[in-house]
Amino acid sequence: MNRLFNRFSFQPLTLGLVAAGLLTLGGLGLLATRSQAADAADPAKPGAATAAKPSLTVTTIQAQSGVLPIKLAANGSVAAWQEASVGTEVNGLRVQELHAAVGDSVRKGQVLATFAAESVQADVALARAAVSEAQANAAEALANADRARAVQGTGALSAQQVNQYLTAELTAKARVESAKAQLDAQLLRLKHTQLLAPDNGIISSRTASVGSVVGAGTEMFKLIRQGRLEWRGEVTSAELGRITVGTHVVVTSPTGAQVKGRVRMLAPTVDAATRNGLVYVDLAGAVAGGKTAPGAFKPGMYARGEFELGSSGALTVPQTAVVVRDGFSYVYRVGADNRIAQLKVQTGRVVGDQIEVQSGVKPEDKLVATGGSFLSEGDLVKVVEAPKAVSKPNMPAAPVNAAPAASK
Repeated sequence: MNRLFNRFSFQPLTLGLVAAGLLTLGGLGLLATRSQAADAADPAKPGAATAAKPSLTVTTIQAQSGVLPIKLAANGSVAAWQEASVGTEVNGLRVQELHAAVGDSVRKGQVLATFAAESVQADVALARAAVSEAQANAAEALANADRARAVQGTGALSAQQVNQYLTAELTAKARVESAKAQLDAQLLRLKHTQLLAPDNGIISSRTASVGSVVGAGTEMFKLIRQGRLEWRGEVTSAELGRITVGTHVVVTSPTGAQVKGRVRMLAPTVDAATRNGLVYVDLAGAVAGGKTAPGAFKPGMYARGEFELGSSGALTVPQTAVVVRDGFSYVYRVGADNRIAQLKVQTGRVVGDQIEVQSGVKPEDKLVATGGSFLSEGDLVKVVEAPKAVSKPNMPAAPVNAAPAASK
């Protein structure tokens, strides 16, 4: 009886011990599972790199040293080098015919307009007749003076009469000269009935019309002398000191055409309102376009110019390696563990497909060449070899910002 009691009293204890053992084994299994997951997520532990998947396959590049041009960009207007005002020198004549229009290329001495010359021709005829009359009177006075001189001292004529003949001779000669001068004046008026171009150039303006009667000094045409143009760039007073006479400039028109020029003169004053000064640049080879040869540059056109101030050394990376976020520029460095580090950089000049990195990058850093916009800090990437080497920036091109120092 006691033995049976003892058998049934120990059975619950055994069942409890068995259940406790099962619970202990389950907890240990759960801990082991969690430990394996943590090991896979931790890149410092062995086997973690094989468990984590890279978020992107990238190629790497390194910043390269090179020499970049230093350029100063400015805007300004294209204007005529010199513009001549062509007007009439005669008064009260009617415009008979116009021989030039706006845009025409003309040569020095070419007839631009003619005036009705009938009245002037009549005045010329009168002046010629006056000269003939004066010459006839002068011949008679000369004969009388010769006779007076022949009998002078003989008493045939008094001294007063001799002086009168001699004075009449001189007066007649003076009247001949006066008549000839009047004839020359009328011939000059006749010559001015044709309006001539004072120089080679392009007609930029015409205010005359056929049939109008114009006064002396009235402007009828404007002429761009020799068709030469200049660019007047506006730069700040601080930048004005970096430019010297003779500095080379590349000017680009709104159509994309480019022409080289050279600084001819710097403005002696700075505008008090804008604090900008003018730089006058002769555009070599740029001529005002006419009807027969339209040019890419025209007076009054707004154009952009770049002053070539020298060159300096710089670190450059491909533009594809730079990502702009929230107004700042970043590059992405690949570490030894293939993890991404986001670096904030300061960019500068642009040369072809390369961009200058002024700070934030070292030459030995391995940077993501493309696709940086898809990456974030700490991302794991797979690095593959680039298909071809990135060329060095050795050709000049337009900068974004000019560096503060230059080496001539």
